Amino acid sequence: MLEISDLFCGYGQVSALKGISLKVGKGELVALVGANGAGKSTTLRTISGLVNARSGTIRLDGVDVTRAGPQRMLQMGVAHCPEGRRVFPHMSVADNLAMGAYLRPTDAALKADYARIYDDFPRLAERRHQMAGTLSGGEQQMLAIGRALMSRPRLVLFDEPSLGLAPNIVEQMFAIIGAIRDAGTTVLLVEQNAFAALELCDHAYLLETGRVIKAGRGAELIDDPHVRAAYLGG
Repeated sequence: MLEISDLFCGYGQVSALKGISLKVGKGELVALVGANGAGKSTTLRTISGLVNARSGTIRLDGVDVTRAGPQRMLQMGVAHCPEGRRVFPHMSVADNLAMGAYLRPTDAALKADYARIYDDFPRLAERRHQMAGTLSGGEQQMLAIGRALMSRPRLVLFDEPSLGLAPNIVEQMFAIIGAIRDAGTTVLLVEQNAFAALELCDHAYLLETGRVIKAGRGAELIDDPHVRAAYLGG
């Protein structure tokens, strides 16, 4: 479904990605793991069009989308759930969700989408009229996920969904992401909790200083001595 080939990009004079290549198959959950600054978030931002590639290609279903831009990527079915949740704090839960569907805002479609999200996230239904900035961290993460799903994506990019959440909420977030994959939506996950990500994913890539240094099934990377020593506490 998604294929990245020899991708280079950066910020100013700083190179963040140095020729990475990876594939995400339809219906898969693929994880990107690595230390802070490895290039994981930059990879997602480049896919969604927020960062321009210097060279290399990004293909979605065989179509070159390297310079498609954020709106075009969303129209093609790619939703980005960003690090830090980035909800609109002075807007209601319902209005935040509506922002996820702004490219197809027909009343009938929105009604069906609200019902689907509220069914999946009952806490959001309870707080639909509440300002997003007053929600807890876990509730804001649910809202960010719901907002992404309102676009009816084929591929969701998750950037550090467990960041800053309590352990019991982290477990819930991973269950939600697994359910999204199980329902048929393709997922590319960037996650600081390497062990949880590797347990959940179908396939994983380890990034270090802008390069892919290892790839394989999640279980294979969990058993890899370098991964265990560097990222899983030995």
